[in-house]
Amino acid sequence: MASSPFALDLKPPYYTVIFASMRTPGDRGYEETAKLMADLARTMPGYLGIESARSADGFGITVSYWRSEASIRNWQRYSEHVMAQERGKREWYQHYEIRIARVDRAYSGPEGRD
Repeated sequence: MASSPFALDLKPPYYTVIFASMRTPGDRGYEETAKLMADLARTMPGYLGIESARSADGFGITVSYWRSEASIRNWQRYSEHVMAQERGKREWYQHYEIRIARVDRAYSGPEGRD
């Protein structure tokens, strides 16, 4: 069975990091680094899942899910992630927005469930 693009079976409460970005043209190692960061995040304590999409014009949204704010801070400060963040600021992003929120309720559909 192919893996789902959705982060499934998340049980509130949990936290989410919403990373919306506009890429610069060209790859310059972006895809390789993005895959490495996603794989590395999966090994971090408190990691719950990830969903990501990017349009042809370079706008993308990645949403990662975490058990606690502390697990988010640990990931934010993890050395390899810090290096990727710095490279992103220099080379890969025209602009980005990061939002962190607590999820207290979630459901799926189309049938819906609480």
